Amino acid sequence: MTDTSLTTYGEDVFSERAIRRFLTKPVAAKLIATMKEGKPLDPSIADAVAQGMKAWALESGATHFTHWFQPMTGGTAEKHDAFLEPTGLAQAVQKFSGKNLIGGEADASSFPSGGLRSTFEARGYTAWDPTSPAFIKRHENGATLCIPTAFCAYTGAALDMKTPLLRSLQAVTRATERLMKKFRKAKAHVSVTLGVEQEYFLVDRSFYLRRPDLLQTGRTVFGAAPAKHQQLDDHYYGSIRPRILKFMTEVEDALWRLGIPAKTRHNEVAPAQFELAPMFEEINLAVDHNMMIMETLRRTAEANGLVCLLHEKPFEGVNGSGKHCNWSIAYGGQNLLSPGDNPRDNAIFLTFLSAIIRAVDLHADLLRMSTAGAGNDHRLGANEAPPAIISIFLGDELSAVMKEIETGEAGRRAGRTTFKFGVDTMPALPKDSTDRNRTSPFAFTGNKFEFRAPGSSQNCAASQTVLNTIVAESIDAICDKLDAAGGDFNTELQKLLQRLIRKHKRVLFSGDGYGPEWPKEAAKRNLPNLRDTLEAIAPLENAANRALFAKYGVFSEGEMKSRHEIAAENYLSRVHIEGRVALEIARSMIRPVVADEFSRLATAIGQAKKDGLRVGLKGLTALSLKLGAGLDDLHVKCERVERALLKAEPRAILGAMDDLRKTVDRLEGLVDDRKWPLPKYREILFIY
Repeated sequence: MTDTSLTTYGEDVFSERAIRRFLTKPVAAKLIATMKEGKPLDPSIADAVAQGMKAWALESGATHFTHWFQPMTGGTAEKHDAFLEPTGLAQAVQKFSGKNLIGGEADASSFPSGGLRSTFEARGYTAWDPTSPAFIKRHENGATLCIPTAFCAYTGAALDMKTPLLRSLQAVTRATERLMKKFRKAKAHVSVTLGVEQEYFLVDRSFYLRRPDLLQTGRTVFGAAPAKHQQLDDHYYGSIRPRILKFMTEVEDALWRLGIPAKTRHNEVAPAQFELAPMFEEINLAVDHNMMIMETLRRTAEANGLVCLLHEKPFEGVNGSGKHCNWSIAYGGQNLLSPGDNPRDNAIFLTFLSAIIRAVDLHADLLRMSTAGAGNDHRLGANEAPPAIISIFLGDELSAVMKEIETGEAGRRAGRTTFKFGVDTMPALPKDSTDRNRTSPFAFTGNKFEFRAPGSSQNCAASQTVLNTIVAESIDAICDKLDAAGGDFNTELQKLLQRLIRKHKRVLFSGDGYGPEWPKEAAKRNLPNLRDTLEAIAPLENAANRALFAKYGVFSEGEMKSRHEIAAENYLSRVHIEGRVALEIARSMIRPVVADEFSRLATAIGQAKKDGLRVGLKGLTALSLKLGAGLDDLHVKCERVERALLKAEPRAILGAMDDLRKTVDRLEGLVDDRKWPLPKYREILFIY
């Protein structure tokens, strides 16, 4: 980071520094306590905060303000209002009150609600989230003050992704405080942290505009694999091309101004694929920042003649894009998932680890549900994405510790080992307590758990809401057992952890998640394998799951039902759009080109026979037969897609599309390259 970057870092955020500058000391102290310690907001300071925030925003060049929220569309939403208010003929002032800050009413009837309200009932309310600081969004001709908010219906039902996340954060905080009290720890601040690794593709805009499938669905429904794609692993961590490095530098500059700690950038596995990773932050802020990261990636790409693809599987046969969510929890600044030098003697760590194992085992279906989506269905279980079967990877050392707890027998304690490179001039490096397993959807990676299943385009609030809730329930279950046991705390805790490991060890798996044996083994263990979105969202209708979320006040039964309805409708809509796009491309772009090529060959063959030529006739005839058969096959496959669309059955549509794709991709290799109407993979993935 340059000196300039250091001075501009957080410049576009109403940060603690800005708060202290624009607010009085008493008001600043109260707001900062709410932001940093989660203390209830004093409503009496709203007007003072609004005035200070307005002064800061105006100084930063803002002319408008907006309540920035996250509806159940997967994206963000905003409605801009000017600070300007007329005071008379050709006279105006700039106003922004505490009322404007705290809440707003959006005519938001068209956002998905899943039956929580009728379409004609348009009221939707936004409520200020003071734990996530306001920020400035800049555009070519000005700037807007963005105030992170929750979004709810007239009844108070959550219509967004933030509200359930905040509710789940309360639940896991209270459960953690309860458990830490049993360890006789003084009350301290609970902090749930998240680090989100964001994968994405970049393609040249000229290719993108010539691909109706990319334009309308975010993925290519046709495209033959090029001879070379990612087999040589030469793109992964490779030297970053100048055009892409320029883009990345501009992205980081914008993110740093927003106080987003973008730390890592690199080439990913697939050609034209990249990754951005920020440092860990408090979970609510990390989720907000990830939504801002995605928008910044898209806007910066457009300014550089590129398009950022956040679809989970934009290209068939190469690595898909995920959003790896690294979750941890701390108490009074101490990471509770840090094993320390000797995890065997770290009772707090082992208790929280056992609670998480229990939570994932009992609620694997809910974790899988949180990653459901039409795009992610194409990614999970293929090209570096974890399988849809949820399991936990602990690594050798912790697996050994769990075995000792289960059996009550101490194993050999070798201590921390080191790497030796075999080069005298290189120092030995301490070896981590666990390796990485990239085929594991839920892996322990040293002092956190990495949930690798969420998709690149998804709002990670969904998965984190589920994770917080199920961990809260598991911690409370442990507390309940300890309360009922009586007796010596350490003795009872040891017995309880032993029972937990014996009961829930089926979810622990350290092998290859891609291996053909794993689905069979998972079935023997009775682990759920929810292969597509329709199966994955079914747990939302389960009565026990609804009761769990209701118990912790995260979702009401109506909110759970609405999310199932929204997910099902969104899935069907996306698949239907993809089917229609595929049919349109096949009939209006592919078929005419193939027909022209076939006609040209038929004419050439006829002329050759008329002229009595024999040389080349065999090759022309063979190619003509392949094109003719392909043309017939194309007609049959298009008819099948059309029938499936009429039935509106998503699995039938996807099956028919896959068959049509095989035909089109085969024809791609037969038609004159100059006449093929779609940019090919070898162009899109390598020319940027």
